[in-house]
Amino acid sequence: MAKKELKKYYSIGEVAHLFNLTEPTLRYWEREFPQLAPKRGGRSVRFYTKEDIDLIGLIHHLVKEQGMTIAGARMRLKDRREETERLYDTLQRLRAVREKLMAMKQALDGITLPPASPV
Repeated sequence: MAKKELKKYYSIGEVAHLFNLTEPTLRYWEREFPQLAPKRGGRSVRFYTKEDIDLIGLIHHLVKEQGMTIAGARMRLKDRREETERLYDTLQRLRAVREKLMAMKQALDGITLPPASPV
């Protein structure tokens, strides 16, 4: 998402694509999670900020990856949001490290070493 971080606002389509969700799912989550309230322009066009996207990532993690119900995720964010955010941030950093390590492994797999010389 490095290139997209240059933008101040994101459309609902961009955010849906980012998390492989449908636009109706995002609209539903807005109704279910009071913390998620993107800015609105003319004709009720939604403008998502980086903070909104971070929150959607957290909700996505709880609902889609952890298998929580909407009600369970809503309670978790209400009662233990800081702890949940810390755990999610740690998971995101670990995923980024894993990606880098996998890329390094692929690069190393392509390298052939010269045969060892006899001693």
